[in-house]
Amino acid sequence: MLVDSHCHLDCLDLTEYQQDLTAALAAAQDHDVSHFLCVSIDLTHFPRVLSIAEQYSNVFASVGLHPNVTDEVEPNTQQLIELAQHDKIVAIGETGLDYYRSNGELTWQQDRFRRHIQVARHVQKPLIIHSRQAPTDTVNIMQQEQADHIGGVMHCFTENWDMAKRCLDLGFYISISGIVTFRNAQELVDVVRKVPLDRLLIETDSPYLAPVPFRGKPNEPQYVKYVAEKVAEIKQVSYEEVAQATTKNFFKLFALAVQ
Repeated sequence: MLVDSHCHLDCLDLTEYQQDLTAALAAAQDHDVSHFLCVSIDLTHFPRVLSIAEQYSNVFASVGLHPNVTDEVEPNTQQLIELAQHDKIVAIGETGLDYYRSNGELTWQQDRFRRHIQVARHVQKPLIIHSRQAPTDTVNIMQQEQADHIGGVMHCFTENWDMAKRCLDLGFYISISGIVTFRNAQELVDVVRKVPLDRLLIETDSPYLAPVPFRGKPNEPQYVKYVAEKVAEIKQVSYEEVAQATTKNFFKLFALAVQ
């Protein structure tokens, strides 16, 4: 079976499922996907994220603010710690740096990232890190805040092997999304080839970034199978081996009992 290690179930387009999330999850299970991590990007919608995780035994959740969120009151460390106490919260994030969509003075974004790392270390739950066009600052802050003491995953990785190696050295996993199926993803293909299978996760980031052959359409968890197939092709191993390894990695990273 597979795990969709990063999806936004609260944002899915459920039109073809008559607005029924249960039906969408059933479709994913029909395509070998057994578990899901519903990732928080803001606190406004966090109650919905948590509610979904509470409703389904095979769905887990995170708590955190995406680096692009600018329209919310910044939570302090204690508030995040309190929200992270729930049993279904298995990670802190997604957090990190995004210099692609943000510009100008970005100290606030770096401060938010540092705060999330501090919270993760306090509650002893791994980080989900988003990094876009900010490889140097991302890794530097991870090192300065001792993110290696708690670990986590570099979600939807799109950077080069040099950054991947630095993150691996800090004990982080590398998560691969449907981007790896795109024609212009050769640099990412090279990263997948080099990252050990026991340090890889796979994800959809749905409803975004649908893999080929669904590129340009709304993404959903059942499509993580196409990511697994592409990783198997790149690494010249079987689909079953990728499924087994990435599922094992997920349960190990998030300290979950195999179900």
